[in-house]
Amino acid sequence: MEQTDITYDIWFIDDGSTDNSWDVVSTLSRKHNNTNAIKFLTNYGKSQALHAGFAAVNGEVVITMDADLQDSPEEIPALYQMITEQGFDLVSGWKKKRYDSVIAKNLPSKLFNWAARKTSGLTLHDFNCGLKAYRREVVKNVDVHGEMHRYIPVLAANAGFKNITEKVVVHQARKYGSTKFGYERFINGFLDLITIGFLSKYGKRPMHLFGS
Repeated sequence: MEQTDITYDIWFIDDGSTDNSWDVVSTLSRKHNNTNAIKFLTNYGKSQALHAGFAAVNGEVVITMDADLQDSPEEIPALYQMITEQGFDLVSGWKKKRYDSVIAKNLPSKLFNWAARKTSGLTLHDFNCGLKAYRREVVKNVDVHGEMHRYIPVLAANAGFKNITEKVVVHQARKYGSTKFGYERFINGFLDLITIGFLSKYGKRPMHLFGS
């Protein structure tokens, strides 16, 4: 980023970490004027973390990235240009080649993405990729809760943002920590997908629920 002319702020969301993450990010925020941090006292989950971040940011372009370092910050300038120069509302990363457990992550991810495509009509391959770029108006007009962070592109489309695309991004093996993905989240994610599908079909035409 230092090699570009882009001015930027960084926001860290500490979702109730139990290690020294907060010490690190709070130190960074004191040392750098463009670095900010929000701390949750307990773990609320990714959707609430994104909700807090979306409420806090003010930049024209918002780029999200998970803290596990499986996505590369070197992708950011290209994502930024797709918003500012190509006019997209949302660009979702696509981890075309993944370095996750086949059973624990890859197969459930393929199933989620297939179901999300069928439900939403969006032709994305990796709805849940943490590396995404948005126009500011998008993050200010989506309500992320539950496990719905998986389906932010669908929420954005339902909110009227139609210029949605994807970009293949480099995925790296996880070096630190372990995934929190489990069967409970798997089930909750599908329940949220059903809810989104219902809202996609009837949300703008509620009287159809009553047969009109």
